[in-house]
Amino acid sequence: MLDSVQYLLGAGSGALVGFVLGLVGGGGSILAVPLLVYLVGVPSPHLAIGTSAFAVAANAAIGLVNHARAGAVKWRCALVFAISGVAGAFLGSTLGKAFDGQKLLFLFALVMIAVGVLMLRSRGEVGDPHVRLGRENARKLLGYGLGTGAFSGFFGIGGGFLIVPGLIAATGMPMINAVGSSLVAVTAFGLTTAANYALSGMVDWLLAFAFIAGGFIGSLAGARLAKRLAGAGHLTSIFAALIFVVAAYMLWRSSSAFL
Repeated sequence: MLDSVQYLLGAGSGALVGFVLGLVGGGGSILAVPLLVYLVGVPSPHLAIGTSAFAVAANAAIGLVNHARAGAVKWRCALVFAISGVAGAFLGSTLGKAFDGQKLLFLFALVMIAVGVLMLRSRGEVGDPHVRLGRENARKLLGYGLGTGAFSGFFGIGGGFLIVPGLIAATGMPMINAVGSSLVAVTAFGLTTAANYALSGMVDWLLAFAFIAGGFIGSLAGARLAKRLAGAGHLTSIFAALIFVVAAYMLWRSSSAFL
């Protein structure tokens, strides 16, 4: 059982993640697990993963509402991708629960490095704004959905950095539609992973809701600041550098699991 200070730290961690998401538009959820483990002091990596999966799903659902209102979600493509990915997320989270916690954190740090690299890559594709679900892209959506769902479930992360390029590769949709549509999958994957971990008692619900509340406030502040700052590319680079630093710390702390 965590104490009141840890729950306050959880709300603060959620605010930080939400602020980053609002500021740079993505990638912030990758910080949820390390913040819960190393700042809040959640005793089990598995408990941190299960808790963060639910929080990430809730934050993604909030973002999905905003993108849907703007008409940026390709619902049919997103639903095919998400339905396939739910099966992958269940399998991945089942495997993740059985994996050694410290080794899981070590591999998670390697994923963070990959996320940082992907964030630094520019994506200039225009895409087809009129793309529709069809026989030619349905199989690709199913395949990419299953793979990214398994990856997301295993590490307990939203996986948007894989879902967005997966949607683009499968359908050729523009980036803005891929970002909005990806939130359908992020929500579905997160809820699936959280439910699987909850069955094993690996979700701290009070901490999750504190994290979500902080994330909502932080996202509003980040979005407002983002409108005032012109150097969005520089912000992304700074955040990627932060990811590298946190990943290096996690590698150092969890490396003993492989020694």
